[in-house]
Amino acid sequence: MMMRTLTASLLSIGIMITSVHVFAANEPIQPIKPVKPENAEMVELGKMLFFDPRLSKSGFISCNSCHNLSMGGTDNIKTSIGHKWHQGPINAPTVLNASMNLAQFWDGRAKDLKEQAGGPIANPGEMASTHDMAVKVISSISQYREQFKKAFDSTAVDIDRITTAIAAFEETLVTPDSRFDKWLEGDKDALTKAELDGYRLFKSGGCTKCHNGPAVGGNSFEKMGVYKPYETSNAAVGRMDVTGKEEDRFVFKVPTLRNVELTYPYFHDGGAATLEEAVDIMGKIQVNREFSKEEIANIVAFLKTLTGKQPYFKLPILPPSNNATPRSQPFE
Repeated sequence: MMMRTLTASLLSIGIMITSVHVFAANEPIQPIKPVKPENAEMVELGKMLFFDPRLSKSGFISCNSCHNLSMGGTDNIKTSIGHKWHQGPINAPTVLNASMNLAQFWDGRAKDLKEQAGGPIANPGEMASTHDMAVKVISSISQYREQFKKAFDSTAVDIDRITTAIAAFEETLVTPDSRFDKWLEGDKDALTKAELDGYRLFKSGGCTKCHNGPAVGGNSFEKMGVYKPYETSNAAVGRMDVTGKEEDRFVFKVPTLRNVELTYPYFHDGGAATLEEAVDIMGKIQVNREFSKEEIANIVAFLKTLTGKQPYFKLPILPPSNNATPRSQPFE
């Protein structure tokens, strides 16, 4: 009798788990899963490099400057500030969950995080250094060479290893356990009625055509302004800069909506200051819908349920420069 009861209980649990998986699979958005890094030493090295401003010419700008992990993985300004207060040409995308993107940058010019990591270091309007100088700075520091030994089984430092390590750290920056994920996993009390109404409208309104998958975006390129042109003074033209094709004008990588309440302002030009404004504009130009104030409020309420558990770790204590380390040039 006890065996029958145990068998029935286990079968019941199995059915419940299966039903949750089937439920989530039937939704256009899937839960984010935590990441288990394969090489902890590589991740630790990447974390150090991500926070090290000495990769920049000024010795002031790090990866975290524009992708601030205390601010949703971005900088919360329209366009980023580069070397000597240079105004960047485009809004900084969040680094959170960026490993789920089909490519990096708004125009998709970098195929992965590793390739992306090398771009800002040598961009004169961003960190304004060179790959050779970055290697000289890092390799001059014995504590860094020791960390490279742990990560790569060699003390040799080159730009390939620097960007590989940064990418390894960035791959850990996922944000699971949002309230929406809990709802997807079977907790029907995780969302309020307004939030659930917002999600249903998000689906029926056509938003999930582009914003789907675990990252709720990031997996396709789409035209900005399907039904009406998007009005902006920003000069970026999207994929056209990469492909040279006229049909790719104003085609951009669809941004992730995970943690979107933290990543304002919105769009490639930072043109929408609030989520309400962003939803209103996207409704008009992308899905040809004039959402009411109540509908916008419900969609925004849903979007805020996509905020997940933020990366939490001990900040690295960076090793000091020494007499052999090339000096920063903040005003040149």
